[in-house]
Amino acid sequence: MNQRENELARKLVQHLDYGVDHLEPRVRERLLTARKAALSSYRAQPEPVLGLAWAGQAAARIMEPSFYDARNLIAITALVLALGGVAWWQVSTPNDIADIDTSLLTDELPVNAYLDKGFDSWLKRSPR
Repeated sequence: MNQRENELARKLVQHLDYGVDHLEPRVRERLLTARKAALSSYRAQPEPVLGLAWAGQAAARIMEPSFYDARNLIAITALVLALGGVAWWQVSTPNDIADIDTSLLTDELPVNAYLDKGFDSWLKRSPR
């Protein structure tokens, strides 16, 4: 901690100590009881657990009846439809570059004709 943080922490401790000194004895007793209850359930080191931390909770949540409410089913359906739509779009969209390459390779004109600077102006002048 830097100097500013130390100063802020010192001021907070002073303010909290001042507030505790002016509490009613009944309130102080309730706070002491709550503090003891909280400290009794505190563990310094968490117990090691093997496996993925989220896997058990995810499986348990899926098995809950509240998981299958209308909101979740609508969200899951929308997600599946969106993923299916993206997959269909990727497959059905023609590849423009491949179409151009295919047209160039199967056309009767040689590729050099397309590279000729005068070819474009000839195409514009020629009747169709």
